[in-house]
Amino acid sequence: MKKNQANSHGPREEAYQLSYDLARKQLREIGDLEEQCRRSGALYMGPDKIAISYLNQHYHINLPDVDLSLADVTAEVPLTDKILILHYFNHSLGTPPSGKFITFKQLPGGISYYPAFFQRVVSPLVSRFSKRPGLLTEAAARFAGREADIGDESVTVDAFPRVPITLALWKGDDEVAPSGNVLFDASVTDYLPTEDAVVVCGNLVWKMIREIPST
Repeated sequence: MKKNQANSHGPREEAYQLSYDLARKQLREIGDLEEQCRRSGALYMGPDKIAISYLNQHYHINLPDVDLSLADVTAEVPLTDKILILHYFNHSLGTPPSGKFITFKQLPGGISYYPAFFQRVVSPLVSRFSKRPGLLTEAAARFAGREADIGDESVTVDAFPRVPITLALWKGDDEVAPSGNVLFDASVTDYLPTEDAVVVCGNLVWKMIREIPST
């Protein structure tokens, strides 16, 4: 029984490892790493290191092995975060921000992914942060977030250097329940695939929730 329990997550971990190995391979095949750093907003620190930020934490992509580490602490980087960071770096096209907001449903395949996105991102965003005005802004400040001008309260957080994510709340009233939405710059499709956008937004919202003491 214990052996079966120990192996219950084996296929998922194997899938993550395969995805990580593929992303490492794709990075090794990039011909001009300095140019890719420019496109992604990463910092080329020489032939053995690239610095990149994700959710207001600083990471190093160590070369030539293509492994990731936190820049300031010795904690292990979760495999899923390594995959997200490499996906972002590898696929960044350097597209300038459009200044145009789009919703998750407007991403490629976004309508199909939306039920999962709503449960993982929008629902906890509304249920946790609509209870007290200013709570969303307070939590976002810990991730270098800045106030936006949408709805009754909104913030923008740079998940990656070229991927701003705007979280917006509407407080509702006696007849209408509170609601929320997540908005992206239209250029996001040149930086993240839709399935990664789900994970990044979920990570952001839940990290913010954990930063705020329960009331």
